[in-house]
Amino acid sequence: MPSEEVNLAAMAETLGKSTDYRVLRRLVPRTEFTPCDGQATRSGIMLDVETTGLDTARDEVIELAMVKFTYLADDRIAQITDVFSSFNEPQNPIPAEITDLTGITDEMVLGHRIDSEAVAAFAAGAGIIIAHNANFDRRFAERYWPLFQQKAWACSATEVEWRKHGFDGSRLGYLLAGVGLFHQAHRAIDDCRALVEILASNLPKPNRSALAVLLGRARRKAMRIWAEQSPFELKDELKKRGYRWSDGADGRPRSWYIDVDEADEVTEIEFLRTTIYLRDVELRVQAMNAINRFSVRA
Repeated sequence: MPSEEVNLAAMAETLGKSTDYRVLRRLVPRTEFTPCDGQATRSGIMLDVETTGLDTARDEVIELAMVKFTYLADDRIAQITDVFSSFNEPQNPIPAEITDLTGITDEMVLGHRIDSEAVAAFAAGAGIIIAHNANFDRRFAERYWPLFQQKAWACSATEVEWRKHGFDGSRLGYLLAGVGLFHQAHRAIDDCRALVEILASNLPKPNRSALAVLLGRARRKAMRIWAEQSPFELKDELKKRGYRWSDGADGRPRSWYIDVDEADEVTEIEFLRTTIYLRDVELRVQAMNAINRFSVRA
């Protein structure tokens, strides 16, 4: 290692020991995380799409990236085993704001098509698909490649309570900084690699990997409770409690809704009856699991 790099590394090591400084190191892609030592492993995929916009029904995918990894029985990441990255030329020019955000230009995607058979072959053995905004990425993935409808999905942005674990928020940059790293790219493959690093890190309070916490939540059944025709003047009360709004454009009810653990269903229904509706009302309730959660079908 050149002497300048040695000096910088020593300086970073010294600063890192002080409570007055935080040191961030550039993310250097790696493949090995936890030795397997002959243990059986399972396979998962980190997935990210870049698109021409936010409309999951009409906008187009311009890049798909996937990082395949193995993990142990205790849900620690073992190693990255393969990567997939491909551009896709959309029917219409890429909006300028999307190019500014992603760095992807019309020239870069010209003539490119994502091979559906290659996507199917890559994802075939994966037991879980993880995206940092699964409500967004899954809907695009299912629209382009229907095989993802039958996969279990987890959302690393919403299914881990990051602030409770000492992070500044759930944005990828915040999480990466929280584990002492940074990356300057906004390309899909770079974001996937960043997510692997984040989920491979240990969370101090449960002393488990972030992946273990995420998968523990994804494996549990949730109940989606719809607060249909709730009083408009109580919308802030619902928002404060964590309810989200569905505008009905995708065929779902035009209503506020919330996803809660199965064990909390009775408590949530009681809240709605006593605080929102002030009467005994029948509510629409859907059972959600990793197979249908975040899907346009749910």
